[in-house]
Amino acid sequence: MAHLTTNPTNKERFMCVYPAYVNNKKTLAEGRRIPSDKAVENPTCAEIRDVLSAAGLNVLVENKMYPREWNRDVQFRGRVRIQLKEEDGSLCQDKFSSRKDLMFYVAEMIPKLKTRTQKSGGGDTSAQQGEGGKKGKKKKK
Repeated sequence: MAHLTTNPTNKERFMCVYPAYVNNKKTLAEGRRIPSDKAVENPTCAEIRDVLSAAGLNVLVENKMYPREWNRDVQFRGRVRIQLKEEDGSLCQDKFSSRKDLMFYVAEMIPKLKTRTQKSGGGDTSAQQGEGGKKGKKKKK
């Protein structure tokens, strides 16, 4: 039982981060926890995990849904648990002293991921090609 233990290295005591916390498409009522100008567009659990594990933190991914998330799609599933404190109560890393610090770091680093930079470039060209194909089909009819 999580509420009975005070050991910060216990997995149940790790801090939880849902993608909705740093999603700029969400409102505060829908669960965003940082300002929308600093948030990221539609982050995934995998991206949050990649950023935090690269920063040297102990990270776990769970297949859970955020309660305020109305869309039950696989893309919006997942919860990331992060160990912020050592067994003696000291911080794992000094730059992450609070939940907000961690969320700001995640929102800052996700756009710099290789998957994000490649997706945005490839997405624009495929969208343009798709529109061109549709126009061509309409002309043939």
